[in-house]
Amino acid sequence: MSFPTHRPRRLRRTEAIRSLVRETRLSAQSFAYPLFVCPGTKVKDEIASMPGNYRWSVDLLVNECLAARDLGIPAVILFGIPAKKDPLGSDACDPKGIVQRALRALKKSAPDLIVICDLCLCEYTSHGHCGVVKGTEIDNDATLKILAKAAVVQAEAGADMVAPSDMMDGRVGRIRAALDAKGFEQVPILAYSAKYASGFYGPFREAADSTPQFGDRRSHQMDPANQREALREIAFDIEEGADIVMVKPAMPNLDIIALARRQFRVPIAAYQVSGEFSLIEAAARKGWIDRERIMLESLTAIRRAGADIILTYFAKDAAKLLGS
Repeated sequence: MSFPTHRPRRLRRTEAIRSLVRETRLSAQSFAYPLFVCPGTKVKDEIASMPGNYRWSVDLLVNECLAARDLGIPAVILFGIPAKKDPLGSDACDPKGIVQRALRALKKSAPDLIVICDLCLCEYTSHGHCGVVKGTEIDNDATLKILAKAAVVQAEAGADMVAPSDMMDGRVGRIRAALDAKGFEQVPILAYSAKYASGFYGPFREAADSTPQFGDRRSHQMDPANQREALREIAFDIEEGADIVMVKPAMPNLDIIALARRQFRVPIAAYQVSGEFSLIEAAARKGWIDRERIMLESLTAIRRAGADIILTYFAKDAAKLLGS
């Protein structure tokens, strides 16, 4: 039987009823706030393609993180912009490197805040690629050694979690072994497991000055046309020791998030990346969309698909709206 016996609108009639039967709950407790840290003092340099987001010096970064924590956001993820870049991304492995300095300051001022460190060489290399370049190729195995060393340096500086985003084969297992060998068995790995070679990363590359100087990243990031490959990559990372797996970008890959949620039992993160943020922000500034409504709708869709953790540049604004 259907209408008039079944009237689904009965449960949509008022906000109170809609709230009572709502299937997906969005909360600031699911957010991780991406932040860019740079050298200097009292630096708050707005990123042109990501309005409202900044490159922060360590002193002001601490204040921004405290503000996020006070809004109920439990975690931040740090991206480093070193004073000097070189072909091997040496700053990533330097105990006095920019992210390591930020880590020590944050753990001193906000020990209860979860500080995740992005683990990739593209922010640190002069050529902008995610690994060691030999000729025109990214040398997978040579890169693993540097990533493992960088993970240990981050853990020594106080990282609560490391997040390899490079998409090199075998990096999760190599990082896990390196952390364990140095007594960091309790430091989790959040692996960017299904990271697509996406056009949505453009604003981030401006923010981190990490645009490749030649070629592109399609030799290691995934083809956006592939679905089964994503599940295979996730399975490999879990087998190698990943504690949390990530799908990136989020909105173009809601199907991947949903499939991963059904197939795997580990926590799943999704990254609402810079291009997703900037598209919403630009349309809102033109008056074409309701910014607050679209912000929450997009985040709810990512959560509904199955993400336990959402990395989003909207973290603070969404937390204020949610009141949690």
